[in-house]
Amino acid sequence: MFRNWRIDLVNGALLAAYFIPAWAQVAFNIIVAPVHGLYERPSVAVALFLSDHLQMAGMDTVRAAWLLALGRLTVVAFFAIYLVLLCIPRVRRSGGSDEALGVALAIGSLISFASMVMASKVGEMAALRLHATELLLLLGAAIVMVIERPVTAPRAVHATAPLGLEQPELLHNP
Repeated sequence: MFRNWRIDLVNGALLAAYFIPAWAQVAFNIIVAPVHGLYERPSVAVALFLSDHLQMAGMDTVRAAWLLALGRLTVVAFFAIYLVLLCIPRVRRSGGSDEALGVALAIGSLISFASMVMASKVGEMAALRLHATELLLLLGAAIVMVIERPVTAPRAVHATAPLGLEQPELLHNP
């Protein structure tokens, strides 16, 4: 059963097992109570950066919180799509699930990198460690995914047999 599983598939599944519940919970907390959810530990650096450096008003902060929640839910959705595609053996063998994983890694890396930069600007060290760790997880998975490509089956080469004396080469001769 596990003969056609590669390291990048297992790595992506483990990442999905972490990011789906963690980021979905943070996103739903932001959706339910935008300001309170934004000031919780995983997003506090973004909230402090928006209020201190960009000096956003209340409604603008709520919109930014919803945008952050939408980005996190997008990453969760692509990880979920990746897990569904991973369950189909034909798709798994051909590497068809790599696109969903690639999009999740790209958007997740962008969000984690921006959050890490914001955490360093406001001096929130616990959030900086969290976002740096998430960014390293995502970038490591992207590197493994780029290096380890799906194995393609060797194509059969159809060699033409040399024409014998009994086979004419002329096209008009049947």
